[in-house]
Amino acid sequence: MLKHPLNYQANTERLFECISHLPWAIFLDSGRPQSEYGRFDILVADPFVTISTVEDSVGLSANIHTEIMRDGQKTISTDDPFAILNDSLVPYRTEQNEALPFTGGAVGYFAYDLARQLEQLPNLSKNDVSIPHMMVGIYDWAVVVDHQEKTACLVSHGFRQSTHDNWKALCGLLDSVAALKIVNSEMKSDFSLTSTITSNMTFSEYSLAFNTVKNFITEGDCYQVNLAQRFSASAQGDSWIPYKKLRETSPAPFMAYMNFGPLQVLSGSPERFLQVMGTHVETRPIKGTRPRSDDLVRDSQLAKDLQSSIKDQAENLMIVDLLRNDISKNCKIGSVKANKLFQLQSFANVHHLVSIITGRLKHGKTAIDLLRGCFPGGSITGAPKLRAMQIIEALEPHRRGVYCGAIGYIGFDGNMDSNIAIRTAVYSSHDGVTGEISFYSGGGIVSDSDLEKEYAETLDKASSLLKTMQYFQS
Repeated sequence: MLKHPLNYQANTERLFECISHLPWAIFLDSGRPQSEYGRFDILVADPFVTISTVEDSVGLSANIHTEIMRDGQKTISTDDPFAILNDSLVPYRTEQNEALPFTGGAVGYFAYDLARQLEQLPNLSKNDVSIPHMMVGIYDWAVVVDHQEKTACLVSHGFRQSTHDNWKALCGLLDSVAALKIVNSEMKSDFSLTSTITSNMTFSEYSLAFNTVKNFITEGDCYQVNLAQRFSASAQGDSWIPYKKLRETSPAPFMAYMNFGPLQVLSGSPERFLQVMGTHVETRPIKGTRPRSDDLVRDSQLAKDLQSSIKDQAENLMIVDLLRNDISKNCKIGSVKANKLFQLQSFANVHHLVSIITGRLKHGKTAIDLLRGCFPGGSITGAPKLRAMQIIEALEPHRRGVYCGAIGYIGFDGNMDSNIAIRTAVYSSHDGVTGEISFYSGGGIVSDSDLEKEYAETLDKASSLLKTMQYFQS
C-alpha cells in the first residue's frame, strides 16, 4: 500500500481546495472543526471508472441506462446499476484496514429516483432538473483525515499504473502551501443568487397534499408519508463558496460536497443511512423534530417536549420497524436489534430524535446487497414504503433527484458508510457560470399530524440552507 503522511489541519477544506480542480472531486465531510460528532473526513478525485445511471424520458415512458467510463472508453448497459457497481469493485477486493475507514473504492451519490430500478413507480411528477439517478466514481487514492488522532494521510493500493506515475506530484500538491495558493487563485471566488428563493408549493397547495395524505391514512392505504416541498433560485458562481458557509454555520456529521462539473451537490445531512464495518451493520433513522431557540431556557423546553412526545416517538418507531425489516433481508436471522430508541441529538437549527438499529450481514452478502435491499431509506418515504412512494410521486410536483437518496462510499475492503441526503442542495450550471440551485425539505405525516405544525417543520428543517442561500442574495 502507498501511504504518505500529511500535515493535519483541523479545517479540511484547505486540503480539498488542493484537489477540487480535479475531475469528480468529492469531500465526505464530518463537519469538523465545528461539529462535535464526526471523526473522519475523506477526500477523493480523478476516478479511474465513472458510473452514471441516466434517464431519457419520452412522454410517460422512460429509458434508463448506465454509462460506464473506463480508460476513456464508454460502454452502456441496461443491467441493474447496483450489480454494475458491484462488478466494478470485485477485481479490487482488499483486506480491511483497521486504522482507516476508507483506502479507495466507490464514492458518489444514489439519487432517490434510482428506486425506479427497484420498484414499479408511476411517472407523474416533473423531471425538470433531470440529473443522473446515480453518479459513482471508483477511486484509486484518497486523503483521510482523522480528527480524533489529529492525523492526515494520502493512501492508495496502487491498482492503477497512473497512480504510481503521478504519486510524487500528488504528494507535492497536498504538501505544498505554494500549490494551494496557486489553486486558490485559479478558483472562481464568488457566488450569488440572481433571483428570489421560491417554493414549488404554496401553503394552500401543501395543505391540499397534506389533506390527501391524511385521507389515505384514514382509508388504511398507509401509516406515514414523507411530504416535501422544493426551494429553488437562479444562481451564478462557484457553489464551493456557499458550501463553506453551510459547514461553518450548520455543521453536521454526514456532510458532503461533490463536484461533477456542470452538477454540484452540497449536503449538510445529519442522518446516517447505512454503515457496514466487516459484517457489522448500523442504521440511524431520524424522526421527530423541534426547532432550536437562541433562548437557552426555551431551547431546553423544546428539547424536552420532543423527548416526551408520544406522537414523535410513534412516528420514529414506525420507521424503526420498517428499517428492521429492510436490513433483515441481508442480515443474519436474530442479529437485527434496535439498540437505542428516541435519542435526542441537537444540531445548529433543530433537535431530532435518533434511533440506532444494528445487525450482522449474512454470509455471502455484501454492502451493495444491503444498500439495494434498503433503498431508498424508509425515514424519508413513509410506511409501507412502496405505497408511500407512490403517493409521493402523485403529490409532489417535481422529482426529488438526489434529495432523500444517499451519499457515501463503498470501499475496496467491502466497508460502507452513507447518509440520507437531506438538507441537500443541487446546483446545476448550464454554462459553467449560471444555473439553478434547489433543495427540499419535508416531514412525515401521520394520522394525528397538524397542518400548521407540519408545514412549520419543513421550514425549520430548511432553515440552515435558507439562511445560507439568503446570505448570497444580491
